Amino acid sequence: MMTTTQDDPIDRDLSHTEPRTNYLPYPSSRLAAKIIPQDLTNFKSRGVTRVERELQQELVELREAYLKVIDSFNWNKLIYESHFNFEPVLGELYHLYEIDGKRHLSMIEPESWHQRWIGTFRLNADGRWQTDKVAEDFDLRSFISTSL
Repeated sequence: MMTTTQDDPIDRDLSHTEPRTNYLPYPSSRLAAKIIPQDLTNFKSRGVTRVERELQQELVELREAYLKVIDSFNWNKLIYESHFNFEPVLGELYHLYEIDGKRHLSMIEPESWHQRWIGTFRLNADGRWQTDKVAEDFDLRSFISTSL
């Protein structure tokens, strides 16, 4: 039996220490395909516009929620600082009036008492006054800003 000394192609590939050009992330010869970077300005501008629109909408919603909480706080403060000589019952309707520059909470309905009616409120189980109806000529925010 005769053995010939031929190089095994697998051994030759394993002994090769230089990187294979077909796995490089860049072209290794002038004959390779030309790499042209993509123009991403359109993609970026669409993304920025979409994200800005979504974030602006979130800010509007946050502002509305914030103003709702502030209004609720101011109504509760206004009612609790008003004059009343009874302990309100949970779930019942009460009416806030302005008489001689002072606020009064009453059980008397606006149709039965001819004083300046501010609004109608209901006491919740957590002690918060919930707005049921407010007089059209009463603006809480302007009232709070002028009374401070």
